[in-house]
Amino acid sequence: MSTLTFAEEILLLLLDDETGRIEEVPVNVMELLMSGAVVMDLAFRGRLDCDLEKLFVIDSSPTGEEILDAALAEIGAARESRSSRHWIQRLSSLGAELREAALKRLVERGILKTEDTRFLWVFGRRRYPVLDDREEREVKLRIMDVLLSDCIPDPRDVALICLADSAGAFRFVLSERELRLATQRIEQVSKLDLIGQAMTEAIRKSVYDISVAMTQAQHPIY
Repeated sequence: MSTLTFAEEILLLLLDDETGRIEEVPVNVMELLMSGAVVMDLAFRGRLDCDLEKLFVIDSSPTGEEILDAALAEIGAARESRSSRHWIQRLSSLGAELREAALKRLVERGILKTEDTRFLWVFGRRRYPVLDDREEREVKLRIMDVLLSDCIPDPRDVALICLADSAGAFRFVLSERELRLATQRIEQVSKLDLIGQAMTEAIRKSVYDISVAMTQAQHPIY
């Protein structure tokens, strides 16, 4: 089985084992998280690189993944290099599509199944009960092992921790006690990868920008 994408791994981290539902991360955060996951995948596949200010294409050859290649083409077509924050915000318009594509792949892989709950014949929330929990357990145990020990993390785990931290996902994965113990470790690990740092900062700043815009819309200054 091929390696899961960052979007797939994030969704498995956010999956509630008992209910089969994806934890309710705010919509705008989830969209930014999915776009950040796509950018991270492209970086790990050697298509993108970045510094603290610019994100740029270093290899424009297709990955064979439709959604990744669409994002790669859009970034490559830009006339000038832009920041990671710019691209995460821009690609977040595809956030819902990216999330559904990642869930579809998890179903196609035989990891999850879809189940729509009904109440009075009206469709409610969709559930994703686990069919094969090996991948889900592997992702969660891998990350727990990094956060609750002093082992040297794999670069991919560092990137995943950066993404999860940017969305506040660890409050769903760890108990309150574990989260308190892991807070310093999360900060430490997040500093180990430049792209991960850029993604985390870009997502957090984008969430802040959206929050400010929503507040101003609700309380306009005349």
